[in-house]
Amino acid sequence: MNAIAGQKPSLIWALRISVIVLVGLWLFPTLGLLVSSFRTGDQIATSGWWKALFPTEQNLTLRTAEPDAQVQEGDLWVIEGNLFEEGSKAKISAWGTNAREIDANGPGDTAELRDGSVLTVEEDGAYRLQSAEEMSGRRGPRVFATAVVPPEFTVENYETILISGGSTDNLARAFFNTLTVTIPATIIPILIAAFAAYALAWMEFPGRALLIATIVGLLVVPLQLALIPLLKFHNEIGIGKGYLGVWMAHTGFGLPLAIYLLRNYMIGIPRDIIENARVDGATDFQIFVRIILPLSFPALASFAIFQFLWTWNDLLVAMVFLIDATGETTVMTKQIVELLGTRGGNWEILATSAFVSIAVPLGVFFAMQKYLVRGLLAGSVK
Repeated sequence: MNAIAGQKPSLIWALRISVIVLVGLWLFPTLGLLVSSFRTGDQIATSGWWKALFPTEQNLTLRTAEPDAQVQEGDLWVIEGNLFEEGSKAKISAWGTNAREIDANGPGDTAELRDGSVLTVEEDGAYRLQSAEEMSGRRGPRVFATAVVPPEFTVENYETILISGGSTDNLARAFFNTLTVTIPATIIPILIAAFAAYALAWMEFPGRALLIATIVGLLVVPLQLALIPLLKFHNEIGIGKGYLGVWMAHTGFGLPLAIYLLRNYMIGIPRDIIENARVDGATDFQIFVRIILPLSFPALASFAIFQFLWTWNDLLVAMVFLIDATGETTVMTKQIVELLGTRGGNWEILATSAFVSIAVPLGVFFAMQKYLVRGLLAGSVK
């Protein structure tokens, strides 16, 4: 019966498998980023996020207590303690005092250091360092250990970037700066494009077809082509180094798609509704506000999703139009780039910063995704 209706089981299964694959390709990296944001730097460096729930073997660089902690026992000077933090359940399988021979000794073995002192390390990290002469120096000797570390999750990464971080690490201000840029840059083009789309769809005036063709042509104009001329123009009128300039830039770059998308949707609204409203004495503004806008909500929401995502994830426009040496208007994308450049291998900070950055766009997308397909398909069929 399915075959009679034109539905081929093989095509249906191919479609389902394709959807599952696409969802997996999108979901797994996001899940990995979330898991990594709660892991320590050592765990990220030594194992994948999919092993986060299992113990992992790590090569650790540890250090004994400083010489100030030594006590005299008869003719010996002794330092005792534990290489791990209190409460750690890590187990040492091999250790050494040289980075090239990290597996030279096993748990419970004793090794002689260059200064003549003797070091003993147990499986749980407990150590005893003793010397016939009083030990000196600012720091204790390093211990290179291979240890099996149980899974560990922490919120310190989020505390670092949102609460306790300094000017380099703190994303809280950048988060609100990004909201300050994104919300107006999403609302303004929607308002302008809605009026323009209604005029192009339902109002007759000379040059309408040429204007529509111009808007379609603007869809293929590269963003980079207009940055420098637009920045010069903004500087001449005094809005080139602040939020107003970046709002206008995002509005200008987003209007062609917004007008094109909304016009295609509005022109698909039954003409009888518009004509009946005009017969009842409604003006174009009343028709637009009371009829067109409520019926066009799916198209408005779909463009709002795209514009919000583009603006939130934007780096180029923000770096060009938000020129601020003090960092007061730094957005999240730029802040993450600075983290990558200054912190180098602190991947736990970068993973946390990236997930904080995508959390808001994900929330917006899931809240409005049911309107996305309806808005994108607007005008494609009659």
